Amino acid sequence: MIRVYAGLALWYLVLSLLTFGLYWWDKRAAIHGNWRVPERTLHMLALLGGWPGAWLGQCWLRHKTRKASFRVIFWLTALLNLLLPVALWWARWE
Repeated sequence: MIRVYAGLALWYLVLSLLTFGLYWWDKRAAIHGNWRVPERTLHMLALLGGWPGAWLGQCWLRHKTRKASFRVIFWLTALLNLLLPVALWWARWE
């Protein structure tokens, strides 16, 4: 079971770095008026496990913090991700 959690932690780390990078890219593009990263892409990466990087991107870069609908969807993706380890732990004891 430890391997599952270690693999999950590595997955979250890699996806978080990628997601934070895309938040940085999108913030820079917004400032310079260049091509933007679609919100759907940012949400999908957060849902797949990059939500910590997305959260850091929102806090540190102050990016995607004004649009309430974006924040609601982001926090739903974070909640789903937080429930995954709990579900794995619960399944182990069933």
